[in-house]
Amino acid sequence: MATKTFAGVSIEVSAEGYMMDASQWTKEIGTEIAKEEGIELTDKHFELIDFIRNKVNNGETLTIRGIGKSGIVDIKGFYQLFPGAPLKKATKISGVPKPASCI
Repeated sequence: MATKTFAGVSIEVSAEGYMMDASQWTKEIGTEIAKEEGIELTDKHFELIDFIRNKVNNGETLTIRGIGKSGIVDIKGFYQLFPGAPLKKATKISGVPKPASCI
């Protein structure tokens, strides 16, 4: 466990950089985490981040396929928004725990 400062707020993060307390998340914090990942957030990113946060808050499992069926983006679009490891990057930026499906 470590502490990082995003948008002037000290945040507890896991060894991999995931926020330990999702309730601390704000758009400003998400924007700073995204910058660390080399991503400039757009309205489409925030629409997907809201979707991810709602899913996790409802105790639902996140999958790339599920995001592809979100109605916000298809799977190809998801990879374009969060290149490389889309589910890992999207959940990290969203301030939610790393999905069990991600190694």
